[in-house]
Amino acid sequence: MLDEDHLSGSLTLKNQGYQFEHNFGHGEKNLSVVFALLMMLAFLVDQAQQLGCRLFKAVWKKQGSKRSLWEKMRGLFHDLEFDSMENLFKAMLYGYTIEGLVILEDSS
Repeated sequence: MLDEDHLSGSLTLKNQGYQFEHNFGHGEKNLSVVFALLMMLAFLVDQAQQLGCRLFKAVWKKQGSKRSLWEKMRGLFHDLEFDSMENLFKAMLYGYTIEGLVILEDSS
């Protein structure tokens, strides 16, 4: 049985958009532990950003919710390449334009 602190921690992560309730251990020994540790590390970085990064705080305020912030970040990561988190946050805060379109062709 899980203790109250574990349940509270899991709920905190889930409420902030982390998929902590999923079991990522399908087929690989210790994989779920590795994913849980990586998720906790991401949570630690997130907490540090909330405490010390003015740019992050401004982007979070603009997005309105943590879940909206993460969804926007995921979308940008999916479609664009950024040199730094600072550039990602600036794009989210101030906007961005995409100039030119390069269509890649099959090189095989």
